[in-house]
Amino acid sequence: MLVVAGGTSVQFGAALAATIFDELGPGGASLLRLGFAAVVLMALWRPRVRALSREQVRLALAFGLTLGAMNLSFYEALDRLPLGVAVTIEFAGPLAVAVFGSRHRGDLAWAALAAVGIVLLADPGGGTVDALGLVLILVAGACWAGYILLAQRAGERFSGGNGLALAAVVATLVPLGPGVAQAGGALLHGGVLLTGLAVAMLSSVIPYSLELEALRRIPVNVFGVLMSLEPAIAALAGFVVLGQALGARELTAMACVVVASIGITRQAGARPPVDPA
Repeated sequence: MLVVAGGTSVQFGAALAATIFDELGPGGASLLRLGFAAVVLMALWRPRVRALSREQVRLALAFGLTLGAMNLSFYEALDRLPLGVAVTIEFAGPLAVAVFGSRHRGDLAWAALAAVGIVLLADPGGGTVDALGLVLILVAGACWAGYILLAQRAGERFSGGNGLALAAVVATLVPLGPGVAQAGGALLHGGVLLTGLAVAMLSSVIPYSLELEALRRIPVNVFGVLMSLEPAIAALAGFVVLGQALGARELTAMACVVVASIGITRQAGARPPVDPA
């Protein structure tokens, strides 16, 4: 229940963020989400910045820049693609990490199935998918893969959520320029600020907390199987909040990726990522 609740929170948070793209643009929405998340996480963990080693500073910078680039590219893609499609293609990042971290040859078959689903969603030659949106979501997926690897290192070198809190501060710098340029004075509107705070809570603070508790109660491979349901949850959130209905091709492609994700996770047993998008 904790994992499903966390995944639902993330995807409905993404859908809510899309509702303010017209006022703020994807950059402005990303800036508010990361900014509020940084404030809340820093208040919760209160890391001692002066006590950091040089290695920890470099790691926090790399972690934060990756997190910021992932969120900004995801929101820019979400402005051009349906939520369910975007999350499904972005899942290529953690799938790649799971495959490369696995010793099972059978995972190549699961990877091939996922690739079929992603190609179906990309619709090469069909012209129904925004080309720039596709590039942006692939960038987000690559950043998600990097986020997984850096999050594992941060978990080893920082206590509690200190590494994540510091990374969130650095991540806020990535959409700062695009966010101010796209949103301007709208960033200071009361209603927009409240929505931004809600997005930060739904997309970052709440799911991180729920998933951390879940990992204390269930094996990581079971956690990963449940995480694989996120493309389906994203499709539901996109339909309910944004009115984005998907056709048979998109639903079939998403099913391929979900099944492949479950298969890879069950065999590899690799530590799954917390979804930060």
